[in-house]
Amino acid sequence: MSDVNTIGRRKTAVARLYLREGKKRFLVNGRKLGDYFPPMRLQQSVLHPVEALSASLAGYSVQVRVSGGGFRGQAEAIRLAMARAMVVLDPEHKPILRREGLITRDPRMVERKKYGRRKARRRFQFSKR
Repeated sequence: MSDVNTIGRRKTAVARLYLREGKKRFLVNGRKLGDYFPPMRLQQSVLHPVEALSASLAGYSVQVRVSGGGFRGQAEAIRLAMARAMVVLDPEHKPILRREGLITRDPRMVERKKYGRRKARRRFQFSKR
């Protein structure tokens, strides 16, 4: 299997991951992983599926196109896409990744703003007099 294409979503972020056999490199929107996500915790979040399996990406080239959301949402969208790619490569990885909670898509979204309110739940200040 030479090409694996998977998708991951979190909040409003969408990540499309392309895993190909070849040189070991990890590009996010044409930039290196460390350049795109400077905080170490976001890099660790992206690579969590690989570390959970004690696997390596030695023979693979990873290219990710991610859009929407913030850095945290994008990192978690890439994490889901990476976990799904690991399952495509070897279906026996699925129970391990499921135990780590990496296969399930996080359904939490931002609650919409309601009319007559300042935000989703916050009301305008009330003055009795």
